[in-house]
Amino acid sequence: MNEYIDIGVNLTNKSLMQDIDAVLHRARQAGVSQLVVTGTSLEESRAATALCQRYPDQLVCTAGVHPHHASDWLEDYADIFRDMAASEQVRAIGETGLDFNRDFSPREKQIEVFHQQLSLACELNKPVFTHQRDAHDSFIAILREYRHRLDKVVVHCFTDDKTALDDCLALDCHIGITGWVCDERRGTELQQLLKYIPENRLMIETDAPYLLPRDLVPKPKSRINEPQYLPHIAERVAHHQDKPLDQLAAECLKTTRLFFNI
Repeated sequence: MNEYIDIGVNLTNKSLMQDIDAVLHRARQAGVSQLVVTGTSLEESRAATALCQRYPDQLVCTAGVHPHHASDWLEDYADIFRDMAASEQVRAIGETGLDFNRDFSPREKQIEVFHQQLSLACELNKPVFTHQRDAHDSFIAILREYRHRLDKVVVHCFTDDKTALDDCLALDCHIGITGWVCDERRGTELQQLLKYIPENRLMIETDAPYLLPRDLVPKPKSRINEPQYLPHIAERVAHHQDKPLDQLAAECLKTTRLFFNI
């Protein structure tokens, strides 16, 4: 069985937490040996860190504020996240970035908080776990300011076009691919772009409990995505990269371990 690491799991979501032991067991049975729990707010980052402490052999996490929650950022947050990032469990700053699709927080505040977290990542020499939706030009311009001082950057759940991919790779960013690639309606462009992602910059993720792969058979009655479905995503990525699954799995595993120091 191939071994996998899921780089993006919203494991503190109540739909997964209510059966957490079973979720982690099913992941292990599927070959998903480790998971990176996503921190999306101060509260969720604290919860992610605590969860990792319960399962130290299987979980590590990120700590940060998603652009949806940028309005929650207070003056002392940089100090709080600096202290939190000192924990062994926290392997990256984020999820941070820009989301101009839903604008749950004002764009000016999103930009301010993105700057704050990139600056913190530079100070701490931590990788960054980023989010971008309908904000590529602003996102890449800000990222470019800091890239020479940043350790490593992953663009989580990449769903953009070739120009955006080229811009990200030009900044030596890693690319996170989710079950979006399994969607025959929205994922066709992404399927064609996979061949342009170098093996040492590609990582895979479920973004569970969201983005259940549309071509998964049979689908769970709950319609909840889980880390156990990561091998299915890997199969689709390998298919579109025209390479053996064993090779794809080994490449992603090596890249992910190096990125998150696992």
